[in-house]
Amino acid sequence: MRNHNGYLLRWDDEGFLFDPGEGTQRQMTYAGSSAKDITRICLTHFHGDHCLGVPGVLLRMNGEQVPHTVTAYYPALTGESTTGAQYFERMRYATVFHEVLSLDEHPVVADGVVAAGAFGTLSAMRLDHLTEAYGYRLVEPDGRRMRPELLAEHGIAGPDIGRLQRDGALGGVLLSDVSEVRRGQRFAFVMDTRLCDAVYALAEGVDMLVIESTFLDADAELATAYGHLTAKQAARVAAESGVRTLVLTHFSQRYTDMSLFHEEAAATFDGTVVVAEDLMRVPVPPRRP
Repeated sequence: MRNHNGYLLRWDDEGFLFDPGEGTQRQMTYAGSSAKDITRICLTHFHGDHCLGVPGVLLRMNGEQVPHTVTAYYPALTGESTTGAQYFERMRYATVFHEVLSLDEHPVVADGVVAAGAFGTLSAMRLDHLTEAYGYRLVEPDGRRMRPELLAEHGIAGPDIGRLQRDGALGGVLLSDVSEVRRGQRFAFVMDTRLCDAVYALAEGVDMLVIESTFLDADAELATAYGHLTAKQAARVAAESGVRTLVLTHFSQRYTDMSLFHEEAAATFDGTVVVAEDLMRVPVPPRRP
């Protein structure tokens, strides 16, 4: 038996909690994660296994008196008989409790950037599922890597290096003269969806792709019918999008031999393949050299 969804991404000073399904509050306890680690909650859609952990997580955040504002992102479901805000409110106030948490709700209405800050940008794109669903993409700002040989060539050393980094120029030498772009890290989270252009756009060039692979390829017709991906399709996305680490998750209970998911993905994608397990910690690959 595998636990429902619930994924916490630690990203510098931010903690992104994606799709907290039932039991997420309990799993956080087992994983040693504090509610104070969470700064943003991102829901891909409102199927229960992706959101019914919200009441418990918010209850715990109030109980621990999380001091910072937490932002929640979820599909707006504009034009539906029940909006995303209504679904979220039902979960937010599912029980009686003393509310002290500052929670900022941000319904997602269209593709594009939904948040930006020191951490980078968080974008959302509409997926192809049985209900309105969005995938998320996180991009860290590019930095600069100093080149020691170029610093030496221009006679810059010691405290002057810090001044150059801070001011962008020193004695006629530009920062770009002695450094090179250091590409920021990139992460994508793709849950329930059929194969579509948005899946590829979200995955393009990311260091880590966490993606559903509900079915194996032998059941590809079922995957399409129920709005899901196979392990082979997920691997194809990773291979064609230049992904470094592929994390497969959201497996149908019909399968008991999880090694089959790794085998199927590895036959198509030659990067790192991880088959997610409960309470597993997967490091984001280091920045590209």
